[in-house]
Amino acid sequence: MPETNVARGSVETAPRVEYELQLYYWMKLIRAFEERVSRLHRQNKILGGVYSGAGQEAIVTGICAPLHDGDFVAPLHRDMGVFIMRGVDPGRLMAQLMGKETGLSRGKDSFLHGGDLEHGVFGSTSMLGASIPVAAGAALKFKMKKEPNVAVAFFGEGASSRGDVHEGMNFAGVHKLPVVFVCENNRYAYSTPLEKQMAIEDVADRAVAYGFKGHVCSGNDLLAVLELSERVIARTRAGEGPALIECKTYRYRGHSEHDAALYRDAEELIEWQSRDPIPSFEFYLEKKGHDIKRIREQIDERAKQAVQAAVDFAESSPLPEPQEALEDIYAPPGAPISPNAPNPSSNGAR
Repeated sequence: MPETNVARGSVETAPRVEYELQLYYWMKLIRAFEERVSRLHRQNKILGGVYSGAGQEAIVTGICAPLHDGDFVAPLHRDMGVFIMRGVDPGRLMAQLMGKETGLSRGKDSFLHGGDLEHGVFGSTSMLGASIPVAAGAALKFKMKKEPNVAVAFFGEGASSRGDVHEGMNFAGVHKLPVVFVCENNRYAYSTPLEKQMAIEDVADRAVAYGFKGHVCSGNDLLAVLELSERVIARTRAGEGPALIECKTYRYRGHSEHDAALYRDAEELIEWQSRDPIPSFEFYLEKKGHDIKRIREQIDERAKQAVQAAVDFAESSPLPEPQEALEDIYAPPGAPISPNAPNPSSNGAR
């Protein structure tokens, strides 16, 4: 970690200082990683679409920081930071984006559908919002097995109009499942503005209809997201049922790298960029007595090195062999259906 240089007389404990600096590093790393991916996409080195989450780093950082090993997370296409927060190696993540053998899906899919169940990250789908019922299913498993874990599902305000989002939340409410639904409300469902998408201002208002609480916070304020997520996730983990967190935010780039976002007003973008979560958190750290200039330089260099190492790993990794395209599609003949199931090729098979 960088030198802290906290002012004398600070009543903060060393673990809290280190934790806040780690949060700052995560946001900076996520931003640096995504900016590099955008450049690589323009160099035709990325396979598939790129959906930047620049401007929304405080959400994935604040939501994922309180999670435990064994928890389940279903991110969106714009939530590359979830993988980093959950401990996925940045090199493997970059290799996934480049379609390399060392990627999460061994070069068989783009980042959009990549997942890493070893780190509790479920692969997204093109039908945004479709992971809501999947997260409810994971939460049902936690409840049935009495496991102290929670599921988290990210979705956008646009996806909130889908039927499977309603079905998943309704099921979670009926069965009081340990799942937290996180709405990243960035005001545009691709090019559809919020006022053309719904007749209400807050998606969180819908939670009461499913039998649980809805909460709203600024998605550009890391401390606000973190404080709320810590409380909500703790209650859900304790068996108090599901909850919905709506984070008001804004995406700086278009829906994807090929979207110029001409449907947005330039003044609107400038207004939201002035609320950037990273400088806001830097201001907070500076007011607490940190030498923010020195810390910023150290963190930037650390993030730069981590991103470059990821790029080097991905670029040096091989592309998958053509014959591997037919692997990992079906279970091999005779393979057990689950780790505890009998082998159907054995004498006891029916």
